Amino acid sequence: MARIDKLLQAAKSAGASDLHLVSGSLPYIRVNGDLRTVKMDKAMSAELLRSLIFEILTEEQQAAIDKERDLDFSYEAVGLGRFRGNLLYQRKGLDAVFRFIPAEIPTLESLGFPPVVSKLTQHHQGLVLVTGPTRSGKSATLAAMINEINERSNHHILSIEDPIEYIHPNKKSVVNQREVGKHTNSFARALKASLREDPDVIMVGELRDVETMSMAITASETGHLVLATLQTSSAHKTIDRVLDSFPVAQQSQIRTMVSESLKGVISQRLLKRADGKGMVAAVEILIGTVPLANLIRDGKTFQIPSIMQTGKGVGMVKMDDAIMELLQNQVITPEEASMAANDKSNFAQFLAKG
Repeated sequence: MARIDKLLQAAKSAGASDLHLVSGSLPYIRVNGDLRTVKMDKAMSAELLRSLIFEILTEEQQAAIDKERDLDFSYEAVGLGRFRGNLLYQRKGLDAVFRFIPAEIPTLESLGFPPVVSKLTQHHQGLVLVTGPTRSGKSATLAAMINEINERSNHHILSIEDPIEYIHPNKKSVVNQREVGKHTNSFARALKASLREDPDVIMVGELRDVETMSMAITASETGHLVLATLQTSSAHKTIDRVLDSFPVAQQSQIRTMVSESLKGVISQRLLKRADGKGMVAAVEILIGTVPLANLIRDGKTFQIPSIMQTGKGVGMVKMDDAIMELLQNQVITPEEASMAANDKSNFAQFLAKG
């Protein structure tokens, strides 16, 4: 057992989602969205922390963190499970953040998604984006979508991740998981190669740059269902983010391509439950329809919120409506709802009652 496993075990036993190890400081854990200090006899020195971390890294990873000064990786501890790790150097030394990855792949139903999200996984080609800030549950949502396809369809599913998080065994589908830095040099390179690898479904851990976005859009137009994530705060801002990433000279072409390929956007935020028992997702859903395609193609994405308001019949949900439903069902508090809402005036009456 690696020495760091004791810290991971303690954090997991405390119900933490994350463990923060900071040079010159006590460890921290994140429980229900809040950081808490872990009580220890003394702060962790930079030398000790580096020793603990390097004990679980490969030689290639050790060289990478010393060269690049930050590193994403995965770690599996016997009896504890899998963790997503991030390393970074700051002024006091090396820091590490570990995110716990549940052993069991969640289902869309267990995550609370409506049936329309399951329908998005049934497309044979097109682009589906899962968005939200850091720690909003995007990885779990993608894993649930991949698992649904895996259990239902005889497909070749190819995932490109940094790092690999949930492990998908072959069920009805064949699932090949590639990790950036270990099995391929970049998302874009793996996407380009994937077009020659006969996939039905391609999952991209994150659309980090224009080249990756371009390859993902191209793949979605050429007979593949592409599932990918972006760090954006809403469905319509997601589309703006994609379009604005390209040079002005390409804007018209990209608008047309996105309008034809986009099947849906799922934008989510994790909110604290009123009962203190963890977090719950508020989910905004944008479905690819003819009116939406027209707005994207014509450069009128600012009208997307109006389309969502009138698109409830096809399963569209605005973020504030999702938050309001959680509040009315007493899943979250008025304070939590107001903090997360886009239009806080809609929630003022609930705060006044509280």
